[in-house]
Amino acid sequence: MRVGMSGLKFLSVFAALVLVVGCESTSSQSGSGTSYGSSSATTGSTTGTAVATAQAGSQEDLSVNVGDRVQFGYDAFDLSADARSVLERQAAWLKSNSGVNVVVEGHCDERGTREYNLALGDRRANAVREYLISVGVSTNRIETISYGKERPAVVGATESAWSQNRRGVTIVKNAGS
Repeated sequence: MRVGMSGLKFLSVFAALVLVVGCESTSSQSGSGTSYGSSSATTGSTTGTAVATAQAGSQEDLSVNVGDRVQFGYDAFDLSADARSVLERQAAWLKSNSGVNVVVEGHCDERGTREYNLALGDRRANAVREYLISVGVSTNRIETISYGKERPAVVGATESAWSQNRRGVTIVKNAGS
């Protein structure tokens, strides 16, 4: 059977399409993508629920089993009831992992000047720090830093992206003995 040039082009395009579709489904199902400061992870699970296989006291342990971030409202640094709940779990986690120190990062959405967002990010990080201290975490275990709008979790100029970028993220600095 002889295949003409147009048939060969069709087969080439079809083969390329099959490869692209095959690669897309493989990468989205692997669960190996990373996201800076991620608040959830799938570790060996195909159902999307987290598996508690993280090393105790690690960033993954905090992220998966407790939650490593709190969200803030627009132009605000006050803690919502949901944020306080997450921070109470973080405090309990820190108390049970006494060798761990953390850095609280303050982040903002892209709106506003660089200077304004650095100051707002600082107030957000300090609000998280002060709450953790108020529920019993030692002051010398918590540092803060503001990234302002410089490290967005989600890129985009939509309310959804902005709301995800207005956050305080607790990062494990070290795990002591």
